[in-house]
Amino acid sequence: WKLVDLYPSSFGRLRVEKQTKDSVTFSWSFGRYQLRVWHSPFRLEILCEQEVMLNNQGTECTLNFILRATCCAPSGPSSIGADLCLHGFRHVYGLPQHADNLQLRDTRDGEPYRLYNLDVFAYPLYSRLGLYGSVPLMVAHKPDRTLGVFWLNASETFINIQYSDHQVTFVSVLRADPQTDVHWLSESGMIDCMVLLGPSPQQLFAQYAQLTGYQALPPLFALGYHQCRWNYIDEADVKSVDAGFDRHSIPYDVIWLDIEHTDGKRYFTWDPVHFPEPAKLQQHLEKKNRKLVIISDPHIKVDPSWSLYCEARDRGHFVKDREGQIFKGSCWPGESSYLDFSSSATRAWYSRCFGLDKYKGSTPSLFVWNDMNEPSVFSGPELTMPKDAVHCGDWEHRDLHNLYGFYQHMATVEGLITRSGGLERPFVLSRSFFAGSQRLGAVWTGDNVANWEYLKISVPMVLSLSLAGIAFCGADVGGFIQDPEPELLVRWYQAAALQPFFRGHSANVTNRREPWLFGDEVTAAIRTVIQQRYSLLPYWYTLFHQAHTSALPPLRLVLVLSTVQIYPNCNLLSPQGTADGELYLDDGHSFRYRDRKAFCLRRFSMLSGRLLCRPASEEGTFDCNTVIQSVTILGVKSKPSAVIVHASGKEIWH
Repeated sequence: WKLVDLYPSSFGRLRVEKQTKDSVTFSWSFGRYQLRVWHSPFRLEILCEQEVMLNNQGTECTLNFILRATCCAPSGPSSIGADLCLHGFRHVYGLPQHADNLQLRDTRDGEPYRLYNLDVFAYPLYSRLGLYGSVPLMVAHKPDRTLGVFWLNASETFINIQYSDHQVTFVSVLRADPQTDVHWLSESGMIDCMVLLGPSPQQLFAQYAQLTGYQALPPLFALGYHQCRWNYIDEADVKSVDAGFDRHSIPYDVIWLDIEHTDGKRYFTWDPVHFPEPAKLQQHLEKKNRKLVIISDPHIKVDPSWSLYCEARDRGHFVKDREGQIFKGSCWPGESSYLDFSSSATRAWYSRCFGLDKYKGSTPSLFVWNDMNEPSVFSGPELTMPKDAVHCGDWEHRDLHNLYGFYQHMATVEGLITRSGGLERPFVLSRSFFAGSQRLGAVWTGDNVANWEYLKISVPMVLSLSLAGIAFCGADVGGFIQDPEPELLVRWYQAAALQPFFRGHSANVTNRREPWLFGDEVTAAIRTVIQQRYSLLPYWYTLFHQAHTSALPPLRLVLVLSTVQIYPNCNLLSPQGTADGELYLDDGHSFRYRDRKAFCLRRFSMLSGRLLCRPASEEGTFDCNTVIQSVTILGVKSKPSAVIVHASGKEIWH
């Protein structure tokens, strides 16, 4: 165990409070916090003002682990685990990704929560089985404290939860000393567990971001509406859909292409019949300030006549099997090999593949979607890679399974940044993720179904992701599988417009689903929703700036909200008639905000009938033509006798 000081120096230095032959007590924050550690048997407890917040219950580091028959660990069965008791807490959250309630459930009546990235088509609801991504962060909350436990392990992990008041009675609700017992169990690795002490939700988010990274600031277009389908047939189809949005006055920013745009499922290629002039297609969209996103999966078609496959094979960029041969599995192209993204050399090579000189037909307005990167192996156990496959440095796949998609995401992001000479912000969506994926881009909830229950579950799923630092997230509008009825489609648009990532997507076996195909009434309703989303883009962009700088998620639970905010086009006042908020502006696409401080951050505050606008940062140097067009104040009890506007200390309008 290790103490990592994530507090400012004003909290005081860590010091040894007491030491005996069996134990040692540390203190910090001027003695407010203490850590007591005993070495035989090993146990610890963390105290705040002499009250125990967390301790371990008989931690064992050599628990037996049952391996699946399809895999054989060379070093024999092994695992690591820890039992932690969270004192005073009866609510815990986090551990995405699961299609389940926001509050984690007591597991004594069923399966534990599982963190193991898998390709799960039409995933079951209210299940503790692993889905596409894993973030081993648990957040416990009560009115006066928020506490986090970050279990840094990328192997298959199970978490059991037991609430002391699992059987709720009148007496248990009144208990002053609830507790939550948590058992962590991972197949391999070492115990690397970090406790985040908060005490506020905002402080906990910042502490976690210091460990794993802050949310990347996306380009502004990425916060608009995205239109996707598996698959738009050809260039004419793409242009027709693009024109349809104009014809029906529905704003959108990005149109997407799935696997069929390639030449025989060979990524970094284009179908010569259906997409013969991809650069011209992108230029056609770019004239309207719109972008194209294409899919790029981690499996590479085994094709000795394909130069990219041969280059990856000859340079040793593929994962190997336990016999030392190139691992082969089945996916969309048929027989495929899988890039070993755990290798920095492979990531660098893959990044260079996105260069305009190598990726023929690409332009700077082309962005990327990493799919099937759990990784998905149709012929593998649980549709994934065998645990005994071997990565760079002789690491077995079991040791880093949950990191595979994270590493592809990292390589893709670096490729787009390098493509622009380090000037432009990338946009990359990934289906698989791990702790820290927030600093790379966006994720989504995967292959959902077009019914009301999946719409309902999308809310706790994206909230859980937000609590775990993955702020840029959303669910496919309308459901990826099956056909939504018109009412469901409209309601889904209305819900998804209030989620960070906003994309309509559907499978190739479903009916076409462009917003204007369901009659004038549905078209008008969807148009209104998307237009409202665009009217709030300055607000969304400001929220992402806050996530990027302070780790506050754009999508927030009530427990996170501590102030009433003013934001563009939608003003909220507290009952006392006060409010406070910010507006962030920059060029919307480059790293100039970071490298040259080219941004503008303004603070708005309402107090005693006066609305003030002033600089919120002394660093910003961004000049723009943005103006305040109107100020709307709702709920005013009596009409004001006068409205006076001042600028730079001078009265300019009365």
